[in-house]
Amino acid sequence: MRKEEYIDLAFKYSARNYAPLPVVLTFGEGIYLYDVEGKKYLDMLSSYSALNQGHRHPKIIQALKEQVDKLTLTSRAFHNDQFGPFCQLLCEITKKDKVLLMNTGAEAVETAIKAARKWGYLKKKVKENSAEIIVCENNFHGRTTTIISFSTEEQYRFGFGPYTPGFKIIPYNDLTSLEKAINENTVGFLVEPIQGEGGVIVPKEGYLKRAKEICKKNNVLFILDEIQTGLGRTGKLFAYQYEDAEPDILILG
Repeated sequence: MRKEEYIDLAFKYSARNYAPLPVVLTFGEGIYLYDVEGKKYLDMLSSYSALNQGHRHPKIIQALKEQVDKLTLTSRAFHNDQFGPFCQLLCEITKKDKVLLMNTGAEAVETAIKAARKWGYLKKKVKENSAEIIVCENNFHGRTTTIISFSTEEQYRFGFGPYTPGFKIIPYNDLTSLEKAINENTVGFLVEPIQGEGGVIVPKEGYLKRAKEICKKNNVLFILDEIQTGLGRTGKLFAYQYEDAEPDILILG
């Protein structure tokens, strides 16, 4: 099939929630991609950082093949011989007591929101259905109904109301606004160490460390969304390590 035929099929049968470039990819290896016309590209998107290990990494391919030859899926209705060791490894890497595995980044953010709210009601004794989470302008944490409710990007919100309440939006990289936004109902501050879709915005030095101190002082959970920055993407294993600003809840992908 020609490139145009593949694109026509996608437009005909897929809902148009994206506007992809007119390139039809068919093969990838390392940092390179190849399209159906044989053209070679340097992959500078890496699936929005999901492929920072490169395409078809031999160790990952081998592990996939070995596992699929033994067992494909069990669901959480059963134990399996991979789940426990993987959770242990994640806890050791992140220095956290517990991990909770999700399917997508947006689902992980939703789960962090739920955890923060429940902590607020059970531990901080916030009045029922009054919990607030502070977020930043130009954030990107996903596209679920709850998450777009506190987005400031209108195209993500248009046509999807009514929106989920319980969020307070402040400017990014603004500690004064953070302090002013906290009240007796505040249970968490959800922030990206570096804003990704907001334009790769790096905050001023000391921002994360001071934000953590403000949260601790006010008994507010410091929640870092490191889905795009974690696991070595900024040079350190986690971006918060540049400022020794370990969060109460760490979101990874």
